[in-house]
Amino acid sequence: MALAGLLGGAPGDAAAVEAPTGTVTVHMVSHGWHSGLVIPAAVIDGDAWPARREFPDAEHFEVGWGDRAYYQASDPGLWAGLRALLWPSPGVLHIVALRGAPVSQHPGAPMATLDISREGAQRLVAAIAASHERDAEGQPIAFGPSLYGQGRFYASREHFHLFATCNVWVASRLRDAGVAMRPALALTTGLLFSQLPQSPLQAPGPLAPLPVQPPAAAN
Repeated sequence: MALAGLLGGAPGDAAAVEAPTGTVTVHMVSHGWHSGLVIPAAVIDGDAWPARREFPDAEHFEVGWGDRAYYQASDPGLWAGLRALLWPSPGVLHIVALRGAPVSQHPGAPMATLDISREGAQRLVAAIAASHERDAEGQPIAFGPSLYGQGRFYASREHFHLFATCNVWVASRLRDAGVAMRPALALTTGLLFSQLPQSPLQAPGPLAPLPVQPPAAAN
Protein backbone atom coordinates (compact mmCIF):
# COMPACT_ATOMS: atom_id res chain seq x y z
CA MET A 1 0.00 0.00 0.00
CA ALA A 2 2.84 2.37 0.81
CA LEU A 3 4.48 1.67 -2.55
CA ALA A 4 1.24 2.31 -4.40
CA GLY A 5 0.85 5.69 -2.73
CA LEU A 6 4.42 6.78 -3.33
CA LEU A 7 4.14 5.80 -6.98
CA GLY A 8 0.97 7.76 -7.64
CA GLY A 9 -1.63 5.03 -7.18
CA ALA A 10 -5.13 5.47 -5.81
CA PRO A 11 -6.20 6.44 -1.29
CA GLY A 12 -20.90 15.56 4.22
CA ASP A 13 -21.12 18.38 2.10
CA ALA A 14 -18.96 21.36 2.98
CA ALA A 15 -20.07 24.96 2.64
CA ALA A 16 -18.37 26.80 -0.19
CA VAL A 17 -16.07 29.58 0.98
CA GLU A 18 -15.67 32.54 -1.33
CA ALA A 19 -12.03 33.33 -2.09
CA PRO A 20 -10.67 36.76 -1.19
CA THR A 21 -10.66 39.26 -4.03
CA GLY A 22 -7.67 38.88 -6.32
CA THR A 23 -6.98 35.26 -5.37
CA VAL A 24 -7.63 31.86 -6.93
CA THR A 25 -8.86 28.91 -4.89
CA VAL A 26 -7.12 25.58 -5.47
CA HIS A 27 -7.60 22.35 -3.57
CA MET A 28 -5.29 19.57 -2.47
CA VAL A 29 -6.97 16.17 -2.18
CA SER A 30 -5.67 13.05 -0.46
CA HIS A 31 -6.32 9.60 -1.91
CA GLY A 32 -4.67 7.80 0.97
CA TRP A 33 -0.99 7.67 0.07
CA HIS A 34 -1.48 9.66 -3.12
CA SER A 35 -2.39 13.35 -3.50
CA GLY A 36 -3.58 15.60 -6.29
CA LEU A 37 -4.32 19.25 -7.07
CA VAL A 38 -7.69 20.61 -8.19
CA ILE A 39 -7.37 23.78 -10.28
CA PRO A 40 -10.11 25.99 -11.77
CA ALA A 41 -10.34 25.62 -15.53
CA ALA A 42 -10.91 29.36 -15.86
CA VAL A 43 -7.28 30.14 -14.99
CA ILE A 44 -5.92 27.73 -17.62
CA ASP A 45 -5.39 29.20 -21.06
CA GLY A 46 -6.90 27.15 -23.87
CA ASP A 47 -3.49 26.37 -25.32
CA ALA A 48 -1.68 25.72 -22.01
CA TRP A 49 -2.63 22.06 -21.49
CA PRO A 50 -3.83 19.46 -23.99
CA ALA A 51 -6.55 18.46 -21.48
CA ARG A 52 -7.92 22.03 -21.57
CA ARG A 53 -8.51 21.62 -25.29
CA GLU A 54 -9.71 18.03 -25.09
CA PHE A 55 -12.21 18.67 -22.29
CA PRO A 56 -13.39 22.28 -22.89
CA ASP A 57 -16.49 21.96 -20.69
CA ALA A 58 -14.56 21.19 -17.52
CA GLU A 59 -14.97 23.57 -14.58
CA HIS A 60 -11.94 22.19 -12.72
CA PHE A 61 -9.08 19.81 -13.43
CA GLU A 62 -7.65 17.38 -10.92
CA VAL A 63 -3.94 16.84 -11.61
CA GLY A 64 -1.88 13.97 -10.24
CA TRP A 65 1.60 12.75 -11.11
CA GLY A 66 3.47 9.49 -10.68
CA ASP A 67 5.59 6.75 -12.21
CA ARG A 68 4.53 6.27 -15.84
CA ALA A 69 4.40 2.48 -15.91
CA TYR A 70 3.13 1.93 -12.37
CA TYR A 71 0.45 4.62 -12.36
CA GLN A 72 -1.20 3.34 -15.53
CA ALA A 73 -0.92 -0.39 -14.74
CA SER A 74 -4.03 -2.23 -13.54
CA ASP A 75 -1.94 -4.65 -11.46
CA PRO A 76 1.70 -3.51 -11.42
CA GLY A 77 2.95 -5.77 -8.64
CA LEU A 78 5.62 -5.32 -6.01
CA TRP A 79 8.63 -5.59 -8.30
CA ALA A 80 7.40 -2.77 -10.54
CA GLY A 81 7.01 -0.59 -7.47
CA LEU A 82 10.47 -1.32 -6.15
CA ARG A 83 12.02 -0.74 -9.56
CA ALA A 84 10.33 2.64 -9.89
CA LEU A 85 11.45 3.72 -6.42
CA LEU A 86 15.04 2.59 -6.76
CA TRP A 87 15.76 3.73 -10.33
CA PRO A 88 14.64 7.03 -11.89
CA SER A 89 11.87 6.32 -14.37
CA PRO A 90 9.65 8.40 -16.67
CA GLY A 91 6.75 10.21 -15.07
CA VAL A 92 3.15 10.66 -16.16
CA LEU A 93 0.44 13.26 -15.54
CA HIS A 94 -3.07 12.09 -14.62
CA ILE A 95 -5.57 14.85 -15.45
CA VAL A 96 -9.30 14.48 -14.78
CA ALA A 97 -11.94 16.94 -15.99
CA LEU A 98 -14.54 17.85 -13.35
CA ARG A 99 -17.76 19.80 -13.09
CA GLY A 100 -19.19 21.11 -9.84
CA ALA A 101 -17.79 22.04 -6.44
CA PRO A 102 -14.32 20.53 -5.85
CA VAL A 103 -15.02 19.96 -2.15
CA SER A 104 -17.58 17.31 -3.15
CA GLN A 105 -15.27 15.43 -5.51
CA HIS A 106 -14.22 12.39 -3.47
CA PRO A 107 -16.50 11.19 -0.64
CA GLY A 108 -14.57 10.87 2.59
CA ALA A 109 -11.28 12.05 1.12
CA PRO A 110 -9.41 14.74 3.09
CA MET A 111 -9.21 17.98 1.13
CA ALA A 112 -7.41 21.25 1.86
CA THR A 113 -8.47 24.58 0.38
CA LEU A 114 -5.78 27.13 -0.50
CA ASP A 115 -6.21 30.69 -1.78
CA ILE A 116 -3.24 31.72 -3.93
CA SER A 117 -2.52 34.89 -5.87
CA ARG A 118 -3.48 35.10 -9.54
CA GLU A 119 0.19 35.38 -10.38
CA GLY A 120 0.81 32.23 -8.35
CA ALA A 121 -2.00 30.46 -10.20
CA GLN A 122 -0.38 31.42 -13.51
CA ARG A 123 2.95 30.02 -12.33
CA LEU A 124 1.22 26.82 -11.21
CA VAL A 125 -0.47 26.37 -14.58
CA ALA A 126 2.79 27.10 -16.39
CA ALA A 127 4.73 24.59 -14.27
CA ILE A 128 2.22 21.84 -15.08
CA ALA A 129 2.32 22.80 -18.76
CA ALA A 130 6.12 22.56 -18.68
CA SER A 131 5.89 19.07 -17.15
CA HIS A 132 4.28 17.72 -20.33
CA GLU A 133 6.67 15.75 -22.52
CA ARG A 134 6.43 16.55 -26.22
CA ASP A 135 7.20 14.57 -29.35
CA ALA A 136 9.52 15.52 -32.21
CA GLU A 137 6.80 17.81 -33.64
CA GLY A 138 6.39 19.59 -30.31
CA GLN A 139 3.03 17.99 -29.53
CA PRO A 140 2.10 16.64 -26.07
CA ILE A 141 2.10 12.86 -25.80
CA ALA A 142 -1.27 11.45 -24.74
CA PHE A 143 -1.87 7.96 -23.36
CA GLY A 144 -5.01 6.16 -22.20
CA PRO A 145 -8.08 7.40 -20.29
CA SER A 146 -7.95 8.48 -16.67
CA LEU A 147 -8.51 6.05 -13.81
CA TYR A 148 -11.94 7.57 -13.12
CA GLY A 149 -14.29 10.14 -14.62
CA GLN A 150 -13.32 11.75 -17.89
CA GLY A 151 -9.68 12.55 -18.39
CA ARG A 152 -6.38 11.21 -19.68
CA PHE A 153 -2.80 10.32 -18.87
CA TYR A 154 -0.12 12.48 -20.50
CA ALA A 155 3.61 11.84 -20.67
CA SER A 156 5.69 13.93 -18.26
CA ARG A 157 9.28 14.94 -18.90
CA GLU A 158 9.97 14.68 -15.15
CA HIS A 159 11.32 11.47 -13.62
CA PHE A 160 10.01 9.55 -10.65
CA HIS A 161 12.19 8.03 -7.92
CA LEU A 162 12.26 7.52 -4.17
CA PHE A 163 12.89 11.21 -3.44
CA ALA A 164 10.61 12.51 -6.20
CA THR A 165 7.24 10.99 -5.36
CA CYS A 166 3.74 12.16 -6.28
CA ASN A 167 3.55 14.08 -2.99
CA VAL A 168 6.91 15.75 -3.53
CA TRP A 169 5.65 16.77 -6.98
CA VAL A 170 2.47 18.32 -5.52
CA ALA A 171 4.50 20.19 -2.90
CA SER A 172 6.82 21.50 -5.64
CA ARG A 173 3.88 22.76 -7.68
CA LEU A 174 2.41 24.50 -4.62
CA ARG A 175 5.78 26.12 -4.01
CA ASP A 176 5.71 27.32 -7.63
CA ALA A 177 2.37 28.93 -6.77
CA GLY A 178 3.88 30.80 -3.82
CA VAL A 179 2.83 28.48 -0.99
CA ALA A 180 5.56 27.97 1.64
CA MET A 181 6.37 24.29 1.10
CA ARG A 182 9.44 22.09 1.58
CA PRO A 183 9.06 19.40 -1.11
CA ALA A 184 11.97 17.29 0.17
CA LEU A 185 10.00 16.77 3.39
CA ALA A 186 6.75 15.79 1.65
CA LEU A 187 7.48 12.18 0.72
CA THR A 188 4.04 11.04 1.95
CA THR A 189 0.57 12.58 1.95
CA GLY A 190 0.70 13.02 5.73
CA LEU A 191 3.98 14.90 5.54
CA LEU A 192 2.59 16.99 2.69
CA PHE A 193 -0.57 18.01 4.56
CA SER A 194 1.38 18.66 7.75
CA GLN A 195 3.19 21.55 6.06
CA LEU A 196 0.02 23.55 5.48
CA PRO A 197 -0.53 26.55 7.79
CA GLN A 198 -3.86 24.98 8.68
CA SER A 199 -5.21 21.51 8.02
CA PRO A 200 -8.78 22.17 6.82
CA LEU A 201 -9.59 18.51 6.21
CA GLN A 202 -13.11 18.00 4.98
CA ALA A 203 -15.32 15.02 4.30
CA PRO A 204 -16.68 15.91 0.87
CA GLY A 205 -19.69 14.42 -0.86
CA PRO A 206 -19.82 13.12 -4.43
CA LEU A 207 -19.23 15.28 -7.48
CA ALA A 208 -20.12 14.16 -10.99
CA PRO A 209 -17.19 14.24 -13.42
CA LEU A 210 -17.93 15.11 -17.02
CA PRO A 211 -20.06 12.40 -18.64
CA VAL A 212 -18.03 9.79 -20.43
CA GLN A 213 -18.86 9.58 -24.11
CA PRO A 214 -19.87 6.07 -25.24
CA PRO A 215 -17.46 4.44 -27.70
CA ALA A 216 -18.34 4.75 -31.35
CA ALA A 217 -20.00 1.67 -32.81
CA ALA A 218 -17.72 -0.48 -34.92
CA ASN A 219 -18.45 -0.51 -38.65
